Amino acid sequence: MLVHGVATTVGLTLVGAVLGVGIGIGGAAARSSANAPLRVAVGAYVELIRNTPFLVQLFFIFFGLPSLGIRLPEWQAALLAMVINLGAYATEIIRAGIDATPKGQIEAGASLGMSGPQIFRYIILGPAMGKIWPALTSQIIIVMLGSSVCSQIAVEELSFAANFIQSRNFRPFEVYFVATALYLALAVGLRWLLARLGDRLFARAARA
Repeated sequence: MLVHGVATTVGLTLVGAVLGVGIGIGGAAARSSANAPLRVAVGAYVELIRNTPFLVQLFFIFFGLPSLGIRLPEWQAALLAMVINLGAYATEIIRAGIDATPKGQIEAGASLGMSGPQIFRYIILGPAMGKIWPALTSQIIIVMLGSSVCSQIAVEELSFAANFIQSRNFRPFEVYFVATALYLALAVGLRWLLARLGDRLFARAARA
């Protein structure tokens, strides 16, 4: 059960991280655009998510949306909550990196005849991601650790497995000691993996 719980936690984290960072990139671009209604809409989403508890967001998706006829299985509801949550935080983290891009580099790209999307992709986004990658890594780990509350809607991740085992053998110290060690190993391993990935993808851009 613990192995299954670890696998579920890892699966939720990996898929949630990819989709959440994708939303963050799109949200950061929207927040930096000249389109005022789009900026306001994305800003409202960011403020809503950053100023409400993740558990409430999870409960709203799993228990609240069925009132509107939208019923999601436990795993999908947990994943959606994690993606929405990470997307909001990633939007602000990535926007900070975008705002730190020297305007001279943007002007140089424009003078070379690059289009707006090309400037964003090659001149702004790469260096920005290099600058904010450690902060983004920390946020992904926070979301991974926060996935433990998904046991409240019966997602069979690591904390669900620990709770189930403890309810059967009545040995909470041993069970939660092992669960704590597993979460620690996951966090350290994920940080190392993301650091290596950042070195491979963004180290040169960050030095630019």
